[in-house]
Amino acid sequence: MTVQNTTVLPEDVAPIEFECQDLIVRLDVELPGEAASITPVVDRVLELVRDVGCAQGKEFEIETALREALANAVRYGCAHNPVKKVQLSVACDRERGMIIVVRDPGPGFDPAQVPSPVAAEQLYSHHGRGIFLISQLMDHVEFGHGGREIRMHKR
Repeated sequence: MTVQNTTVLPEDVAPIEFECQDLIVRLDVELPGEAASITPVVDRVLELVRDVGCAQGKEFEIETALREALANAVRYGCAHNPVKKVQLSVACDRERGMIIVVRDPGPGFDPAQVPSPVAAEQLYSHHGRGIFLISQLMDHVEFGHGGREIRMHKR
């Protein structure tokens, strides 16, 4: 079994931790806090999914949830400032599937305070569906670091 670990983080940024036994692949990326950086990173993750066969058949769910999480990190965590950085870590093993962690440098938020987009007063809102969508597409979602980190799991 080969473990691929691709790390592109500066030395002063703490890496996102995973249990490393049984990983077939791991990818760590730091991207600028701008929307243009999202698609190349998502494409790289999807290539990884296809090449390794992790969470096969779940590419749409992974792509959509990852795009939403990165868009939120760029918008709210980095305020579209390319000097600020978003951390992304992806790990995969055949037993547990794919784990994706996105962390931003922003002020964070309380997920319990995000209004439901299916509530009557939110139905016609032009935004606010990303977290709901992520939670519907992924098998497990949790927040950490004061709302600056989202962990998503897909089998």
